[in-house]
Formats: sequence, C-alpha cells, structure tokens
Amino acid sequence: MAPTNTTELLEALASEIGENVYLDIAKWHLYLSNAKMHTILAEQLYPLITSKTVNEDRVLQLLASIPVKIGGGRKEIPLIDLLPLQCQVTLVDILEKYQREI
Repeated sequence: MAPTNTTELLEALASEIGENVYLDIAKWHLYLSNAKMHTILAEQLYPLITSKTVNEDRVLQLLASIPVKIGGGRKEIPLIDLLPLQCQVTLVDILEKYQREI
C-alpha cells in the first residue's frame, strides 16, 4: 500500500534511498542512511515525484548540485561524483516507482 500523506511518503522514500544507495569511497560502501544524507536527498527529489518529472537527466543534475563536505569540511565534492553508476540507476528506479504509485 502506498503512503497516504507527504510525511509518510518522504519517510518511506528516504528509508528506501538510505538502504539502497551508497557512497563509494576507496571501495568502501557508505549507505546514505549511515551518512545521514537520505532524508535531505529525499526532500530534494520529492518535487520531481509530485510533478511527475522524474527522469535520469534531472536526477543527475540534482545529484551534481548537492555538495558533500569531506576532510572536516575542508573540501566539497558533488554527490554525483561519490555515487557509483549502479547506485545512480537504482536511485532513478526508486523514484520512478514512487512516481507511478502516487
């Protein structure tokens, strides 16, 4: 059964993103839930779902616009540069699923 309100939808989306999408750093997989990035990402992606405009290009654009601080904040790297291609595909698949369900 699909979540019925915005809060439930965001929580479910964030949870699914957090469990299935990870940062790949020196072959270490840091899932977005552990990196505390899943909720922020879900909130930024939510408008694509509600406007039914989810597509790979838009998702990749958004990922490129999210800075990830490393080295205690000394540097920032776009989130897209830390996600392996398979995770990018997985993320788009998750978003398309949610878009179909609402």
